[in-house]
Amino acid sequence: MEAVQSPIIPVVGELIKNNPGTISLGQGVVYYSPPPEAIELLPKFLAEPTNNLYKAVEGIPPLLAAIEAKLQAFNKIEINDENCIVVTAGSNMAFMNAILAITSIGDEIILNTPYYFNHEMATTMAGCHPVLVETDENYQLRVDAIAQAITSKTKAIVTISPNNPTGVVYSEEALRQINQICFERNIYHINDEAYEYFTYNGVKHTSPGAFAGSSEYTISLYSLSKAYGFASWRIGYMVIPKHLLVAVKKVQDSIVICPPVISQYAALGALQAKEEYIKGNVEAIASVRYDVLNSLNRLQNHCTITPADGAFYFFLKVHTQMDTFELVERLIKEHLVAVIPGTTFGMDNGCYLRVAYGALQKETAKEGIERLVTGLQTILQNN
Repeated sequence: MEAVQSPIIPVVGELIKNNPGTISLGQGVVYYSPPPEAIELLPKFLAEPTNNLYKAVEGIPPLLAAIEAKLQAFNKIEINDENCIVVTAGSNMAFMNAILAITSIGDEIILNTPYYFNHEMATTMAGCHPVLVETDENYQLRVDAIAQAITSKTKAIVTISPNNPTGVVYSEEALRQINQICFERNIYHINDEAYEYFTYNGVKHTSPGAFAGSSEYTISLYSLSKAYGFASWRIGYMVIPKHLLVAVKKVQDSIVICPPVISQYAALGALQAKEEYIKGNVEAIASVRYDVLNSLNRLQNHCTITPADGAFYFFLKVHTQMDTFELVERLIKEHLVAVIPGTTFGMDNGCYLRVAYGALQKETAKEGIERLVTGLQTILQNN
């Protein structure tokens, strides 16, 4: 465990707590609550005494059926003889399930930088080696570089689209190329789709699990945390090749036995929410995103702001020699605004900041971004 980085969110959280009035553009959560349909199903859970007992490791049947329908309608993924669904206690757990199911100690997992820190942490915890491949100047995949990074110890290539921490969306063509490489090299393609609904400017989300013939080597990870305001309810799910089911169930049974059943009922309700629920919330975040981008554009002399059409993040490259964490500390202490340092996403060569805008109502987000822009201008001019 000493080799595993410490999660940065609690560290920044402590700084926020010690500086009252700080607006956080840090944690990647949404500002809204689960749909009423989620809460309406809870009495049904409570009415059945056997719900206090353990349930199936892979999830309760009604929820598995609802997820299957959703996958077919939104992701174009068919559940067939070669794949299956496992409900998990959040998609971080789904990732850990996958890594433990497909690797032996000393194996390699290819992560694209900037990576999602929990992916790097899980890989290290499993006794495996994260092999880091840089994305291009727009944080898009460098398919040739990924192919060159594969060795006899490689077990999977991990992609995240829409991406955390950059907000970029990978093209269908790039994801197809990665998927084809995984097929040819007999490794897995793990694609994290936690932000599947959060795309803007007409950009469409692509699920590699929908590609013809990809079921046997594609692992797709999903979460209710973002789209359904479900962060603390801890429900995600994964679509895996059927030949991994026994291994995944061993992992899940050891760690959690079954995902919280009360949360599974809530998830079943959430998946029955009207289409307007997600659509309206994504539109509200899109409106905040527009304001955030307009404000950030004032920083063009101080930062590189990469276009991003997904999730609810921008990943800034700050033109400074300053230590990234020192900059984050000063923004909190001197300007009462919090962001996450790029170092936690594997970006050690330069100063990078992740700006999250999903957790705030429009006016608070506006004030937070104003503080960030003013703070960066002030600190960088005086540095």
